[in-house]
Amino acid sequence: MRADALRNAEKIVRAARDVYAEQGPDAPLDEIARRAGVGIATLFRRFPDKAALLRAVLDQQFTQQVLPVIERALEDEDPRRALTSVIEAALTSAADEHHVLTAARNAGIFTSETSARFFDALDPLVTRGQQAGVIREDLVPDDLKRVMGMLVSVLWTMDPAEGGWRRYVTLVVDGLSPAAATPLPNPSPPLLRRHQT
Repeated sequence: MRADALRNAEKIVRAARDVYAEQGPDAPLDEIARRAGVGIATLFRRFPDKAALLRAVLDQQFTQQVLPVIERALEDEDPRRALTSVIEAALTSAADEHHVLTAARNAGIFTSETSARFFDALDPLVTRGQQAGVIREDLVPDDLKRVMGMLVSVLWTMDPAEGGWRRYVTLVVDGLSPAAATPLPNPSPPLLRRHQT
């Protein structure tokens, strides 16, 4: 990509984050283009539809807000603290950008590929915690995906800026501890989405 095209893409993504934060999940693309200082045609050349733009926004959000915490957590000697910090970073990011998440959910772009980078990074943290005896051994990868889904869904029930979601992070992290844990029933397999023709 040419340098000017790269700069335009960056300006568009940054503008999208600002406009969604101010106007909500139904923010118009023409306002995003205007705020980025580009024409709507330039926006569509780089992002052919709203879903492509939202993917870029989510990718930037993850790279800037969550990935640095994951990198630090991988170096943290306390596996429980490391896992907790990553979960909190993800929820902080989701709370800060809840209108982007709502727009992405409405656009149907949340797939296993969308979240793979995040959950792939959690796997070694969980394994370390299980080996250290601070994360329950019967936790499987799908459990964490569903737990994170539950935690994100808490944001839709309150003002995310208030930080009340932190209470539920604490409850969940305590539930991941093997202390006084009761055996879990067998995990359910993930639902396979059928493509309609």
